[in-house]
Amino acid sequence: MTTTPGPLGLDPTLLEILACPDTHHSPLTVDEAAGELVCPTCDRAFPVRDGIPVLLLDEARQRS
Repeated sequence: MTTTPGPLGLDPTLLEILACPDTHHSPLTVDEAAGELVCPTCDRAFPVRDGIPVLLLDEARQRS
């Protein structure tokens, strides 16, 4: 059984469980135009490279 890829080529089930790696663990939202996952709490943007979310705080970009 194949799953239809969701935004950014990620599995929709994975998107439901991804959370910010910072201590508040807020669920991430998708910014398709930027190709990033965004934390609504700390406003960090995490890149998605080759369909793989990079959830490292050192790799995150501060959006504000």
